Order: sequence, then C-alpha cells, then structure tokens
Amino acid sequence: MKIHLLISTVVIIIAITFVIQNLYRKWARVSNDEKKNPPQPKGALPLIGHLHLIAGRTKIPHKVLGNMAEACGPIFIVKLGVHQALVVSDAEIAKECFTKNDLVFATRPKSLVVELMGYNYAMFGLAPYGDYWRTMRKMVMIKVLSQRRVEMLSSIRVSEVRTSMKHICEAWVRNKESTGSNKLQVQIKKLFENFQLNIITRTVSGKRFSPGDEESARVLAVARKFLELLGTFVRWLEEHRKQRESGEQQCEGEHDFMNVFISMLEGASGEEFTGFDHITMIKATSLVILTGGLDTTHATLTSALSLLLNNPKALKMAQEELDAHVGRDRLVEESDITNLVYLQAIIKETLRLHPPAQISPAHESIDNCIVAGYNIPKGTRLMVNLWKLHRDPNVWSDPDQFQPERFLTSNKDIDYQGQQYDYLPFGSGRRICPGISFAIKTLHFTLASALQGFELAKPSNKVDANEGVGLTDINDFPLEVILSPRLSIDKYHNATE
Repeated sequence: MKIHLLISTVVIIIAITFVIQNLYRKWARVSNDEKKNPPQPKGALPLIGHLHLIAGRTKIPHKVLGNMAEACGPIFIVKLGVHQALVVSDAEIAKECFTKNDLVFATRPKSLVVELMGYNYAMFGLAPYGDYWRTMRKMVMIKVLSQRRVEMLSSIRVSEVRTSMKHICEAWVRNKESTGSNKLQVQIKKLFENFQLNIITRTVSGKRFSPGDEESARVLAVARKFLELLGTFVRWLEEHRKQRESGEQQCEGEHDFMNVFISMLEGASGEEFTGFDHITMIKATSLVILTGGLDTTHATLTSALSLLLNNPKALKMAQEELDAHVGRDRLVEESDITNLVYLQAIIKETLRLHPPAQISPAHESIDNCIVAGYNIPKGTRLMVNLWKLHRDPNVWSDPDQFQPERFLTSNKDIDYQGQQYDYLPFGSGRRICPGISFAIKTLHFTLASALQGFELAKPSNKVDANEGVGLTDINDFPLEVILSPRLSIDKYHNATE
C-alpha cells in the first residue's frame, strides 16, 4: 500500500513538473516573441490607435513621427485605426526594407478611396504588386518615361518655360508704363503652376492652355480632386482616336503619352494581359502622370526660390555661375545644365529639405518578414520619415540649414536613384518614382531660366514656407516675389521663336 502511494506521488510530481516546464517554455517563447516586436509610442487609444496624435489640422505628421522616433528609436510601430504602420527614420533600416525586403514591401495598401478614384487600381502608381503593375511599369519606363522619350520632349519644356518668361516680361513692361516702377510683384507659385500644367498636359495629351483660359483654371482646380477629371480625359482620348482614324498624326518629336499608349496597345487585347481595357489603362496612366507631376514639380520650384530668397548669397552664386557659363547674350539651353553644378546642387538641397512627400507613400508587407531584428507581420504598412532621414545630423552637417555646397563637397556623390538611403526624395526599390528624369530636367531648366532671366527679391524681410500635411508642404504658400529683367527686352520677345 505504501509502495503504491509512493509511486502515485512520484507520478504526480513528475506530471506537475512536466506541466510547469511546458508552461514555462510557452511563456518564455511568448515573452521572447514580444521582445522581437518593434517598440510602440505611448498614447494609443482603443479603435483609433495613434491617429489622434498624428492627424489633425494643427498636426504636422512628419514632425510628430520624428518626435516619436526620439523617444522610441529609429524603428517603431504606430496604430492607425485597424491598421498598423512601421515607421522608419534610419538609413540602414530603410536600406534593409528596400533591398532585403523589397519584394515583401512591393505592394500598396488597398483602400476604398483608391479603388473608387483610381479606376479599381488601374492607376499603376497605386496598384497592388502583381502582373498588372509589372506590365504597366515596364511599358511606362520603356515607352513613356524612357531617357529617349524625355529627350524628345525637350522642345515642350523649353517652349513652355520661355513662353512663361515672355508673359512675365510683358507684364513687367505694362506695369512700368502704368506706374513707372522697374519692379513687378508676382505670385510665383501661380506662375509655376500654370506653365507646369501646360508642360504636363502637352506631354500627356498634346493640349496647352492660354493665360486666363477657363479650362486651365478648371483643370488646376480639380487636379487635386482627380475623380472629376474623368470626363476631361475621356474627351481628350476620343480626340486622339479620331485623329488616328482620320490619318492626322503629330510629328515624331511631339508624340504625347496618349498617342504612344494607343500605338502600343493597337492590335492587342488589354484584357488578355492586364485585366483592364485599353481606354481604362490609358486614362488611368495619363492621370498618374498629370497628378504626379503637377503638384510636386511646381512645389519644388517654389521651395527652391523661397530658400534662395532667404539666402541671397546662394542666389548670387547661382546667377554668377549662369553669367560665367551662359552669359546674358543668349538664353540658357538644357545642354548648359551639365556645366551649372551649383544650380544642380540647389535642386538637390531643396529636395533634401522639401522632398515631394516628407513621409514616403505607404508600402504594405505581403508576407511576414524581419526588419532590424524585429518581427513584422503580413499587412503592416511601411512609412519612411524622409524629413527625419534627410536631417540626420550623423549624415548631414547643419541639417536644418540650406547649404547647396554640401552636394559639391562632402555629399557630392549622392544622386536621385534611391541607392543612397540617407537621401530618398523619389523613393527607392521597386516602387521608386518612374518620372525622376523628366522631373529633374524640368526643375533644372526652369530654375536656370528664372535665375538667368530675372533679378529676384522678397517683398518682406523673410520668406516663410508653411509646412502642411499634404504630399507637398508648400501648397498653401503663394510666395510673392518682386522681379525685374536681367536680360535685354528683345531676348524675352524672341524667346519663343
């Protein structure tokens, strides 16, 4: 009896020990997994998470996330309602996301807004990763935004910039005749917006607008509400189809994107390899180019001028460089840009301080992955805080200061291709902006023409650019500039000949 009791006691002890060991292992494993999760800022609320800390009229998201990085480190998770987002503020971690985990983060988050406003994800910039995105990206990069196509469209950029210069000079002459003043005050943002609209619409559809044109005002007004543009694109597309049916063709150098796409898709069934019909593909892609190019380019130009007006030494150096390499007896050409290294540095520095988006457009993980040693589950959104990345004091000396010369000395090897992960104004990896070459050529030539053509001054002591919450943080900032011609008047009148 005692033996049986002893055996039973031993068995119970062994069983309890076994259970305790298993429970401990499970607890240790769970605890270890929790340690591998990225840190999370305090203040999350049920249902909305951290949204109340980030969103709002008075909130500047990239600065809020930057402050969170100071507390949590260069990688952390925020809760955005039912979604969670991985926020990265470090170059090495960004590199890991866009190299080792590039395929994992190759898709965009789905949303009802994108589905309804983006032709059910036919806009390839917002489309999820897959066959359609790969097909359209390849077509756009090879046929639409290739280096050859960008060079062919040089005449459009030059024509629109010089037409704009001519209109400014004519306004200056009228102002001088009526007031006797040698100075003209203009709202430079509106000016950049108008001629950039013509560059984009001529590039996309062969259309241009005259000053005061009601349709141009309408297109500008609804460009940020691009659902309303559907009717406009349908009409433009129908005009192109009728042109081709009648045999009326543009010359080779003037072929716009719609014509290129129609040519590529003729004789093939869009449904066969993309899931969308040709009309939807053309409208969606044209809309991507219009909305993607309009705001970002004129906002960057406005930012560049505001920075130069607040830094007259840099403005003087840029104009002296133009005088030395181009002179004042002829207008600057796109071929001159290679020699204008300080001007190129100005654009790079502007895009460091004011990239098209201070927070990169969101990616989403299509599978579980590990980033910086942390477990990142499938469905996590990735946001790179470019504002924090571009102002890292370990990479950039005096990071908050406008110093174009840094790109001629310590940072001279940095480019726009997304391979140097402390400078990503156009993104990186599979989702890098496809229009980099087109954008940079437009920025270089426009700024060079403005600085060569006009003396520029600010009406008050300091030009202040408001930092908003949209993709471009200069949108609500008009930038009033006082200008006068630097060249002989005949140069402006003959600019478009």
